[in-house]
Amino acid sequence: MSTEEHVWRAHVVRRLRERNRKECDNFKEIIEQNNRLIDHVAQLKADNLKISVENEQLRSAVSTGGTGSNVAIATLEKKLLSQQEELTELHKRKGENSQMIVDLNQKVEQQRIIISEKEHSLVEQQTNNNRLRAEVQLLHSSLEELKKLNNTMLDEHTALQLAFSSLEEKLRGVQDENRRLLERLMQYKSKDADKLNEENESIIRKRLPSIFRKRSAKLKRDLEDAVREPSSSSNAASSPGAASSQRNSSPAQFVGGLIGDEDFDEAAINGAMEAIGLDDNEYISARFTAGEIAENSRASIDTLKATGYLGQANPTKILMKFEAHENESHAVRWSPVERMVATGGADRKVKLWDIGKNSTEPRAVLSGSSAGINSVDFDSTGAYILGTSNDYGARVWTVMDNRLRHTLTGHSGKVMAAKYVQEPIKVVTGSHDRTLKIWDLRSIACIETKFAGSSCNDLVTTDSLGSTIISGHYDKKIRFWDIRTEKQADDVLMPAKITSLDLSKDCNYLICSVRDDTIKLLDLRKNQVISTFTNEHFKISCDFARASFNSSGLKIACGSADGAIYIWNVNGFLEATLKGHSTAVNAVSWSPNNNLLASVGKNKRCTIYSES
Repeated sequence: MSTEEHVWRAHVVRRLRERNRKECDNFKEIIEQNNRLIDHVAQLKADNLKISVENEQLRSAVSTGGTGSNVAIATLEKKLLSQQEELTELHKRKGENSQMIVDLNQKVEQQRIIISEKEHSLVEQQTNNNRLRAEVQLLHSSLEELKKLNNTMLDEHTALQLAFSSLEEKLRGVQDENRRLLERLMQYKSKDADKLNEENESIIRKRLPSIFRKRSAKLKRDLEDAVREPSSSSNAASSPGAASSQRNSSPAQFVGGLIGDEDFDEAAINGAMEAIGLDDNEYISARFTAGEIAENSRASIDTLKATGYLGQANPTKILMKFEAHENESHAVRWSPVERMVATGGADRKVKLWDIGKNSTEPRAVLSGSSAGINSVDFDSTGAYILGTSNDYGARVWTVMDNRLRHTLTGHSGKVMAAKYVQEPIKVVTGSHDRTLKIWDLRSIACIETKFAGSSCNDLVTTDSLGSTIISGHYDKKIRFWDIRTEKQADDVLMPAKITSLDLSKDCNYLICSVRDDTIKLLDLRKNQVISTFTNEHFKISCDFARASFNSSGLKIACGSADGAIYIWNVNGFLEATLKGHSTAVNAVSWSPNNNLLASVGKNKRCTIYSES
């Protein structure tokens, strides 16, 4: 700092000398001329005094007499007059020069004041400069420390990512191994149960040859009523008496002996059914096989299942109802491992709701999207949630800490659907830009683009490896993509544009909601439509209305433009119509773990239905 101060002082002295030189050079000639004039005035005063003395002498001489001297006196007077005029001019010039000197002195004082102010400002600036240099030095040292800390954190983050990836791979391997072990265990248990059933059946046939043919009086009445209703409406020739006679005479055909139902009580029959492993469906099927129920009445089994008598009951009771979003709600999906629902709406947010606690406050709000959410989906472990939006992107969040992990951008149109492929490594997205893109989440990059030629409204993958991608499009076609061979299978043409797709758990059946207000059921083993579901009041609400299979794959639910939710069984029977929305229903989702149904619509609300 002393060297810099010496440099500044030398610079100030040099500038002052230069200033003095410039200011003095401008007035040096005037000052010298003024000095000469002063000397000249002094000389003239001396000359004037001398002439005055001579004049006095001449006057005294004239007064004494002399004619020749008059001329000299006149000459001297003229000379004196000219000298006085010159003296007056010199005095005038001296006054002007004095005034100029005063003015210059004032200017010099002003410049001195300005210089002092500049010097004071210079000192302040030098102080500030020194302070700022010290701050810059501190900031440089802090920046170096932060760079070192950032490098350390990056290294730790990389190590943690590698460890996390390794642990995830181990988790997947353990889960796969656990699944295989469970399958083997179930196979062994099934074999053991079959052997035990065979032994029990042989024992029971020896001791009680027809006890499993007995049914309770209440079940008989219900069966007779269920059989009688469709029989009376479809075939008037089938009478209750005939059916009753068939039922009373056929049990002997099953075991070889003629024993009446009245010979056994309900407890004995139920005990026998439990001992040999028969449930209601198997019992009824055995009665059909034995010919106990008339051939034209076999459809009544479907009627019993449809009404919930032999199958799973329908979720007709409203368990919860809450406002999910600030604007219209577009998507809903259940977690595969928890009683938790994810919803997405036009307010650009994905929200998680804990249904197990009956809380109407969101468990988490996942942000990051700059436009409305179109779809949401979980991975198979429930650890990640995938959302698509109208801002041409898709995003991945972690459920545990609600953090945004990946942002996938590359489409030129709004992204309508996304699913995991070879989870948790890859994701496939479908967009209105007529393409499907496959993303690698490790590099957060698009590794493959499939050109469909039409806007994609929804897509599904056939298994956890995602070997086949099925997409539904605006041009009425369902397209099949095999990512292993990069070949496209034959398309399936629908009668109108497709709004959604959903797979059964065994991946053998696909439902497709179509804009002509129907839902098609396809058998993927044949690539054929095997059933169509419709109703006179059922109307598809929008171009992205979502239908859903239940966990067993035996029932289908879809929302309608009239605010109702229609539930069919796979045999085509309309089982229930749920009322809970005042406006169109956009999406429904069936819980994979229990008989709960979630729905969202244009009235911002999410409604959860449970069994009554």
